[in-house]
Amino acid sequence: MKLITAILREDAVDDVQIALAQQGISGMTVMEASGYARQRGHTEVYRGEEFTIDFITKAKIEVVVEDD
Repeated sequence: MKLITAILREDAVDDVQIALAQQGISGMTVMEASGYARQRGHTEVYRGEEFTIDFITKAKIEVVVEDD
């Protein structure tokens, strides 16, 4: 058995779920995660104030599969 962990954009979770189902994998665990990599966050203006958003919301997927 192997544990596969992937962290990806929240909008890609449905595509991954469909692809896993097509490969015969029936279960996965999805958790909310936050972090940054190449994006390095971004700035937003709210009510005239500028805020820096350092961490971006992501989805963490864990799947347990057979070795073969």
